Amino acid sequence: MSNAGASSKWSSALPGIHVPEIHDLANRLRFAPQQGRIWLDDQRMMLMHVASLGALRQELIESLGKETARGLITRIGYQAGASDAEMAKKLRSGSSTYDSFLAGPQLVSLEGIVHCEPVALDIDVGKGRYFGDFHLIDCFEAEAHLNSYGIGDEPACWMLVGYACGYTSTFMGRPILWRETECKCTGHSKCRVVGRPAEEWGDDALDDLRFLQIGDFVKFNPTAPDKLPATSRLATLSAAGTDNDFGMVGISSGFSTVCHLVKKVAPTEATVLFLGESGVGKEIFSHNLHRLSNRAKGPFIAVNCASIPEQLIESELFGVERGAFTGATVSRPGRFERAHGGTLFLDEIGTLSFTAQGKLLRALQEGEIERVGDSRIRKVDVRVIAATNVDLRAAVKDGMFREDLFYRLNVFPIRVPPLRDRRDDIPLLMNWFMRRACAKHGKTITGFRERAVDALINYRWPGNVREMENLVERAVILADEGGALDLCHLFTTGEEVTATTFVVQKDGGLQQASDVEEIDFLSGPGGLPTLADTETRMLRMAIAEAKGNLSMAARLLSISRPTLAYRLKKYKIDV
Repeated sequence: MSNAGASSKWSSALPGIHVPEIHDLANRLRFAPQQGRIWLDDQRMMLMHVASLGALRQELIESLGKETARGLITRIGYQAGASDAEMAKKLRSGSSTYDSFLAGPQLVSLEGIVHCEPVALDIDVGKGRYFGDFHLIDCFEAEAHLNSYGIGDEPACWMLVGYACGYTSTFMGRPILWRETECKCTGHSKCRVVGRPAEEWGDDALDDLRFLQIGDFVKFNPTAPDKLPATSRLATLSAAGTDNDFGMVGISSGFSTVCHLVKKVAPTEATVLFLGESGVGKEIFSHNLHRLSNRAKGPFIAVNCASIPEQLIESELFGVERGAFTGATVSRPGRFERAHGGTLFLDEIGTLSFTAQGKLLRALQEGEIERVGDSRIRKVDVRVIAATNVDLRAAVKDGMFREDLFYRLNVFPIRVPPLRDRRDDIPLLMNWFMRRACAKHGKTITGFRERAVDALINYRWPGNVREMENLVERAVILADEGGALDLCHLFTTGEEVTATTFVVQKDGGLQQASDVEEIDFLSGPGGLPTLADTETRMLRMAIAEAKGNLSMAARLLSISRPTLAYRLKKYKIDV
């Protein structure tokens, strides 16, 4: 069977089915009782009583209501599934698509969540095709729900459905929606889930997708996406290939925190300061803050302070009277007057001159402005939302920003995390941008190849969401019509992409190569091991650990089986 991007099909009725060994995954489970830690690969885990989790689940349902509780629990599962998908692709990077994908069902078994039995499976990452049908045996979530509520009329394995959505969407690089078609909580002998691309479920997919939305305002798009700047075009989990009204989608804890803070401050009159790197999406959060505020019916006026020449910034903000300077042939209101009764968004506020900062401070404190060339005082009723990608505290210390203005703006700061700290959101974002680019350029692209997805998830994203949009659009242009986006289409302008590699340690486990501090192999000249000695030792250790199973040994080394066979022959190692 071929590697990444290949098609893999399986049905329980077909003979000779080989489920991959779980040994390579189990080797990644480490207990460190002296430190109070349990590790699964690089993820910290914990043991928890099922009864305690069931009590927490019941408390959420009783206190928040079933719909809200289901959304929270589903999103917890989604995050776990997305993390496990990244782990699976690392640990089985040299395996077939089939073996690599089945790491997910094996991981939930290893984690004590449920035992999965495939009923049908059809995967083609390159073409974006997916269909999965699994039995869930002895599901902890069904057990907990039955203990609290008994038999009911609705499936209750919400966390497992969320896990499947997160795992498969991250693995495929596109939104895959799962539904529970049978459940022990409804009287069936076992639970059963079915998954396919979101758009294949039809219009009723929105009923399920709502449980992946965070906060009420994520379902609203205040401005048509094609009219927003690149910083504002955050992804949405779409059930079709066209724009929808969700506006924003995220599943990461960082995204959730920002949503929560926006909802808290929106109904007040407090000045809000959005902090964060360039391209993280500060403007769209400000749009939603305005919509949730009591000023929603008023205007929303945005101005990029860095894009206006210093000599014109005052006239842009406060307006100008006729004859105030050469070229001022008519009187014109500024952004403050135009935003009267609504919200004024000042982006890149750290670029304002000292003079403009002083006038802005007065406008904030007194609610008054003067047009350039005029002595008349005008009252304005404006809520200011500011944003910056610079450290204003440092700018104050350096004398580049007024301290009094900083404290006036810093009433309610909200830091928007960079994309590298929101990796759970990446599969949703990249799929959305691919769809938009395909529609814009009239191309048909089937999806992302596995190695492309892996690179996108592991890339550090210095340009954040804006960089992702541009990178995916460039890839769509470069890719062949009807093909998939590959690594060669994405990183074409000198971006630093690091490959994920692993080495076998003496205990038989895998460890990321960058974390290895010492290898006590046979030393060559200068006290370092020769390359031949190092490779020979690793090959022998992997074969011993796999008990002679070459496919398993190849997975332990994160290489393909043909590559392993070539290296065994090269170093004359008999198996």
